Amino acid sequence: MFRIDRRILAQFDFISLLLILPLILISGWLIGEIHPVLARKHTIYVGVGLVVFFFFLFLPIRRLNWLIPLFYWVNILLLVAVEFFGHSRLGAQRWIEIPFINFTLQPSELMKPAFILMLAYLIARNPPPEGGYNLKDFVKISFYVILPFFLIAKEPDLGTATVLLLIGVGILFLVGVNWKIWATLIVTFIISLPLIYTQLHAYQKQRLKDFVSEKPSYHVQQSVIAIGSGGLSGKSKDEATQTQMKFLPIASSDFIFAYVTERFGFLGAMMLITLYATLVLHMLSMSIYSKDYYTKVIASGISFLIFVYMSVNIAMTMGLAPVVGVPLPMFSYGGSSFVNFMILFAMYENLLTFRIRDMYERRGKKSFV
Repeated sequence: MFRIDRRILAQFDFISLLLILPLILISGWLIGEIHPVLARKHTIYVGVGLVVFFFFLFLPIRRLNWLIPLFYWVNILLLVAVEFFGHSRLGAQRWIEIPFINFTLQPSELMKPAFILMLAYLIARNPPPEGGYNLKDFVKISFYVILPFFLIAKEPDLGTATVLLLIGVGILFLVGVNWKIWATLIVTFIISLPLIYTQLHAYQKQRLKDFVSEKPSYHVQQSVIAIGSGGLSGKSKDEATQTQMKFLPIASSDFIFAYVTERFGFLGAMMLITLYATLVLHMLSMSIYSKDYYTKVIASGISFLIFVYMSVNIAMTMGLAPVVGVPLPMFSYGGSSFVNFMILFAMYENLLTFRIRDMYERRGKKSFV
């Protein structure tokens, strides 16, 4: 007969779970209001995400850490394969078609957990000295950050590539790098901005032009109208005409925050932002106070990923950032992003729950579940 070892419950981070559940439940409800068919598909995605969560929760990650480099390099090979065998949609070559099963794979999404795991593996094997990493160690780790950035940006998918770069920079900043290196990078980046702009694709330049122009794009105009129409406390479903009459495009995914504000007003929007902010700060606190570099890197990686996605998505819907395909974490419709977050949270909970050494050495004696 199976039973749950109490030590699992003692180490498990229930706070993050209590913060994530409202996001999943509310998003499912709102997607159902916008598009019932998509809501049924989203329920399947959530179910798959939960299965994946429990699989990784009980996977002996520390004992299998030698597989992390293999996981990373397999994803790098998949990104390279996109260049030669990739499937194009809307001018972007980001997907690989799996023969015979009518399924497409987006390697850039799989790269996110592999990327964070690889940084955790590298930093845990070579912790920073007092004063932070020197130039040699910084360059070694940065190679694993820059490589997927260029491969994904070339697809082109500058949004995802930039997110990975920001996460890598955030993790290294939190772990510790000599301040002279950061100062040099900031100055170099500012000087290189004109050159970076010339390397952008035409549609990326157009997004920047739309962002700085006096009149925003149609998508943003409708989003701002929806946000403004919500007022202080929002409207009923039938009165939320921007969404129900299909004026607001992509309301269930990229612009779902606009629908949240139309339905629940300023107060509802602030409650959602507060929920995200609490989750980000909680994960950051777990990272800062953890002495285990695996937990430190993965917790900080999750917090930076949520913060960047949330900030860019919300700013985009209000016309304060260029329109990019960045979803609202664990809230927008879509399977790949949700499953990736479940994998990351499961690995984080795994590292916390089984951090006591003897839990890894009791193979065969007793099951924890």
